[in-house]
Parts: sequence; structure tokens; C-alpha cells
Amino acid sequence: MLLKRLLLLAMLAMPAALAQASGGAIVAAASSLQFALAEVAERFTSETGQRLRFNYGSSGNFRRQIAQGGPFELFLSADEQQVLALHDAGHTEDDGVIYARGRLAWLQRPGRGDLPELEDPLAGARQAIAAYQAGEGRARLALANPQHAPYGVAARQALEQAGLWAPSEPLRILGENVSQAAQFALSADARGGLVAYSLVLAPALVERSEHVLIPERWHAPLNQRMVLIRGAGETARAFYAYLQRPEARAILADYGFALPDSEVP
Repeated sequence: MLLKRLLLLAMLAMPAALAQASGGAIVAAASSLQFALAEVAERFTSETGQRLRFNYGSSGNFRRQIAQGGPFELFLSADEQQVLALHDAGHTEDDGVIYARGRLAWLQRPGRGDLPELEDPLAGARQAIAAYQAGEGRARLALANPQHAPYGVAARQALEQAGLWAPSEPLRILGENVSQAAQFALSADARGGLVAYSLVLAPALVERSEHVLIPERWHAPLNQRMVLIRGAGETARAFYAYLQRPEARAILADYGFALPDSEVP
């Protein structure tokens, strides 16, 4: 059990690390996709025999790497603006397609306090702030860095609408990407954190954590767009098409992603 948890946290901690070392088309993917995409890719390889290599990290960092000539053939961003910026700069074949819409969730370890209710999903953050202001401890609040991680931007927006962004400043701990933020949220000194719902639903994580969804209206829509980079090979093109098929979309839905044509509240 302990080994399984340590392996999971090690995966969550990998900023922009290659998850599949063998040869194949190189894909840059938002870390919110880390577990869902592994299932999609496994089925794709089983059906086609074509192999892929994944780099997981923050969408903003990937945009900069691609603009500087990074060796990626397909980019799956958690923020469509990163894709559109690359298209405007001439680095992509077109402006791509929206493949999913992400959700934000509050994540905490069991025993860190009462799990917030749906009506007040940031109650844990509010409690941590009140305790700190009363001199009763410094339980950290985890989120991805808003400077380059779309889920960090959404987390900031959610905290702002609740009036908690400024008072949470002494408690915030920022992950390089949302996977690292999930690792921080489950650490011993954290009250919890705001992370991608898709990571919360990973089987190995859902067994060892508690979560509550953040209403979509509390932040800008997390429209996740993908695009082929100029010069992409046939395997990347095939996977790009595969991700738009019902089988792939069903797996994304299993991990909490809303489908592109679903209604935004």
C-alpha cells in the first residue's frame, strides 16, 4: 500500500518528464491528462501498433518550448489560448480543436478536517486562513502556478470570487503544474488544494483522498485545445484523429472531463 502511494506521488511530481521512454511520436500534454491519456494511448497502441512518447507539464511552459523549436508533434493544452498563440505565431498546422473541458476540484487527505460541502467547497481554505490568522498553525493551500498553469489560473479565480485570494497568500504553495499541486495538496503540512478533477479521479488517488467539485461558474471555462505542430508525422496525425473518436472521448469523460459540445454553465 505504501509503495503504491509513493509510486503515485512520484508520477504526480514529474514536471514535464517523459512517461514513455521508447520511440514514437512525441506529444506535449497538460499534466491534467496524465492518467486519462495513458488509458487512451494504451488502447490506441493496441489497435494500431503505433507508439507515442508523452511529456507532461504546464501548458504555458510547453507553449514556450514549442515556440523555441521543441521536438513535439502534437500539443494537448489545458488552455486553448496557448494553442491559439502558437497558431498566430505560425508554429501549428491550424488552430486545432477543443477536445475537452476541464473541471476544478478541492482535494485533501482523509483526516485533514471535515470535507467541504458542495455548497461551500472552499470551506477548508477558509478554515485554514482563519486558523493562521488566529495563530493556530500554518496549514498550506496548494495550487498550480497561475503564471503558466491553466488550472492555477482557475484556482486563483475561484479563490478570488470567494474573497480568499489575498488572505491565502501566506499559506499558498505553488506547483510547477497541476500534478505537482496535487502532490502538495496531499502532503502532511497541507489542508488541501485546488487541482484538476481528472487527477482526483485516478484510481490510485481516489482511494487515498477526499474531494469536492468546484462550480464551473466560479472560474473561466477550462477549454482544452489540441493541435498538430508543423511537420508532425503520421503517428501524431493518427492519434490526433483518434482523440476525436467516441472511444477516446468516453475515457476522457470517465476522468471527469466535459465533452467539447457539452453546455457550459
